[in-house]
Amino acid sequence: MKLDVMFVKTRLEDAAATARLAEEAGFDGVWVTEVNSNPFLSIASASLATSRIDLGTAVALAFIRSPMLTALTAWELQRASQGRFILGLGTQVKAHNERRFSVPFETPIAKLREQVLALKQCYAAFQGTAPLNFRGEHYRLDMLPDMFNPGPIDVDPPPVYLAAFNPLSYRVAGEVADGVHVHPFHTPQYLREVALPEVETALAKAGRTRADITMSAQVLTVVTGGKKGGAMESYIRGQMAFYGSTRTYRPVLEMAGYGDLSDRLHELMAQGDQAGLLRAIPDEMLPEFAVVGETWDEVTSKARERYDGLLDRISLYTMPDLTDPDIRKITAAFAA
Repeated sequence: MKLDVMFVKTRLEDAAATARLAEEAGFDGVWVTEVNSNPFLSIASASLATSRIDLGTAVALAFIRSPMLTALTAWELQRASQGRFILGLGTQVKAHNERRFSVPFETPIAKLREQVLALKQCYAAFQGTAPLNFRGEHYRLDMLPDMFNPGPIDVDPPPVYLAAFNPLSYRVAGEVADGVHVHPFHTPQYLREVALPEVETALAKAGRTRADITMSAQVLTVVTGGKKGGAMESYIRGQMAFYGSTRTYRPVLEMAGYGDLSDRLHELMAQGDQAGLLRAIPDEMLPEFAVVGETWDEVTSKARERYDGLLDRISLYTMPDLTDPDIRKITAAFAA
């Protein structure tokens, strides 16, 4: 299992130095999320400042770019990083697509599946193994003059991971993707009883095996010790309340025995009652959805034990201080 860190709102001018610190600390990967900036820019900067660590999006928004534009970007990052780039894609919700980016939001899971197939055709055309000739319900790609073809690279094409949160999205990922980004609002029980069975069923249908896909998850973490312990717990409680208030994630709560909490959180969110949202998360729920420990090395050790046999890599939802002289204790504890 690999241990990664998340860049959330990391500034472009800080990306290279921060990625170097993560690499020196012994982390296996850096994931950049698309929140208020273009994640590909930070990865481009980081790719030229590092030599070992994996670099990927978790996630980039799928529908705001054409498959060709995404493929060209991924191809260039894969070449620049010498094979260390991972393209992670997700749908985002309807309101953000239509009102923040002014792009249509129709049959999102089917469209995401088609985009993966289109990307792989673009990769084949760039590599020179097949002509570009993709025609689907949402995308048509069948023109690539030599002048506009970036040409082959001497590493494998960039793997494509898909964000998943419900049975259908896990099935699509298992069918066509190289990896899965498990939503941070999950429990090990949900992984065992829903996510993995759906992925494995889809893999079998596609003639693939579990070895053909990487299961990666963002993991909610709370370090209770130190000056920032209380603030971190409040932040994670807030994230749990935010996700729990969204009816899309109600099945996760129901499986864990908190189905009624979904309606309560939805009410509080509509009222804008932030304090009430934090109070609504039961104390016993915190360690079910988050890995809790007094120190970072305790948290990473617990995370390794918790997800052993379920996941191939995990990323810490909250990032430790990479400038801490003892930062290597975290990766050492995970490896041990």
